[in-house]
Amino acid sequence: MYESMKGMLKKANAGGYAIMAINAFNLETARGVITAAEEMDAPIIIDLLQDHVMSFFDCDILTKPIIKMAQQAHVPVAINLDHGHDIAHLKRCLHEGFSSVMCDASAYDPEENARITRGVVELAQSYGASVEAEVGNMGCAEGADAHFTDDAMYTDPDVAIKFIKETGIDALAVSYGSTHGDYPEGYVPTFHFDIVEKIKAATGAALVLHGGSGAGDDNMRRSVEAGINKINVGTDYMIAQREFVARSLAENPAYDYPTLVQDSWKAGIDTIKHYIEIAGSAGKAH
Repeated sequence: MYESMKGMLKKANAGGYAIMAINAFNLETARGVITAAEEMDAPIIIDLLQDHVMSFFDCDILTKPIIKMAQQAHVPVAINLDHGHDIAHLKRCLHEGFSSVMCDASAYDPEENARITRGVVELAQSYGASVEAEVGNMGCAEGADAHFTDDAMYTDPDVAIKFIKETGIDALAVSYGSTHGDYPEGYVPTFHFDIVEKIKAATGAALVLHGGSGAGDDNMRRSVEAGINKINVGTDYMIAQREFVARSLAENPAYDYPTLVQDSWKAGIDTIKHYIEIAGSAGKAH
């Protein structure tokens, strides 16, 4: 059941729940996402980060087999280009069959962000694809430039409301306290739900939480109540697999490699199922 995010998010918006969007980067991790969704009878979004797509297997190689897996699934599955900041590459992804794309022009001023996004929306419509955009910006807890999201990076609700009305997007990612990556142990970010609530009340649009990994179950539940309809999680899914690999090799250094790869994606399924439960999308596939 291969779909765009548009129909999924419309149903989630009307039903007061969120769809999980899980970052994958190859066939095995995509299979894990679909398997978890099928076990929970939940609609699901496979997020393919543009930087991963461009660095590992490009869209002309990666997309078709994942689309086939989606078509064979008994739950709705969308494939979304996550943080598509290279617009030329984003256009290639649409041509190769992505059912949804995130046009991330949030580094530009609001007017330029809106102009770029409008162009992508017009193009995506010709492919029957949906478009997510971002107003505001989120930090990253890992890497050389690691820094948490601060006040200056939060989404201005008035700018977001104007942006939604001007661009015709299907979903908007908002910055209200989360950060991409792996938080320090024991750290739970502070969320400013009023930002989400104000945008939701004024537009009724599908809104997106990025950086869901480690954000705290209560924060995520309250986010859904405030109007979030898509929650992105990548780091926690990958950590579950990494920890399985580390544990397995420590116990058995001669672990058969093909079996290790096969078993590692299975190790992340419970993490995805936990988030599906929090998002309220379990049993919402039909």
